[in-house]
Amino acid sequence: MAIGLSTYAFFWRSSARVPAPLTLPQMLEQTASMGVRLFQICDYPQIESWSDIQLQALRQQADTLGIQLELGTRGLETAHLQRYLQLAEILQVRVIRSMFNSAQHRPTMAEAAALIETILPQLEQQGVQLCLETYEQVNSAMMMSVINRFPAAAVGVCLDPANCVAALELPQQVIANTAGRVLNLHIKDFAFSRQDGWVGFTLAGCPLGEGLLDYDLLIEQVRPAERGINQIVEHWLPWQQDAASTCLREAEWTQQSVDFLRHRQPQE
Repeated sequence: MAIGLSTYAFFWRSSARVPAPLTLPQMLEQTASMGVRLFQICDYPQIESWSDIQLQALRQQADTLGIQLELGTRGLETAHLQRYLQLAEILQVRVIRSMFNSAQHRPTMAEAAALIETILPQLEQQGVQLCLETYEQVNSAMMMSVINRFPAAAVGVCLDPANCVAALELPQQVIANTAGRVLNLHIKDFAFSRQDGWVGFTLAGCPLGEGLLDYDLLIEQVRPAERGINQIVEHWLPWQQDAASTCLREAEWTQQSVDFLRHRQPQE
């Protein structure tokens, strides 16, 4: 079990809204500078068009920094996942996080099962785990009705309890529905705040440990240390007043999250 960062921990710092967006190699350098040795390249579609030489250079950089890599994408379409398996082979990745839906394709549960069945032999041959994330577009019980058809070593859950709140699924129920098949954790905290004039609420991120994420319950039920499940830091940080303030706050949240998780890890 390891603590890791995701591209989502650098969401604003790598975006076009800041004067000098961080590149992927720069994100790896900053990850290593924090003493973190795991990085999930998640929803970073630029990497799909990288050449083998570019990918090998990234792998070499990760090796030099002592960083293990994971990958993340969206969708179950066969050709798309086959491309990510190619990336995984070059980058020496053993975890691919995905979602049932992509921007182009929203399979039924039967279609999703058929697509997973198609890619399963390649996953098993390559020793890669496909981790399907909990989120508001697919009810967690329905999602589990598909995942439970497949071997636990190859197909499982990327659990992020915060995502399902938007579909009125309580985080505690999502954890209970998925705990036994979790292979990857996305860790971010969240809270509701009143809109101006008290006309509704905003659901947004907050520093880890200050919101509604019941981290202790999550760890009690998933048992990541016992099961070797990585915990990947993300954020739902709203844009602040300007780019400089946003980048500073994002860096602060990232460090706070890493410190929080380190403090909560069992002592050997």
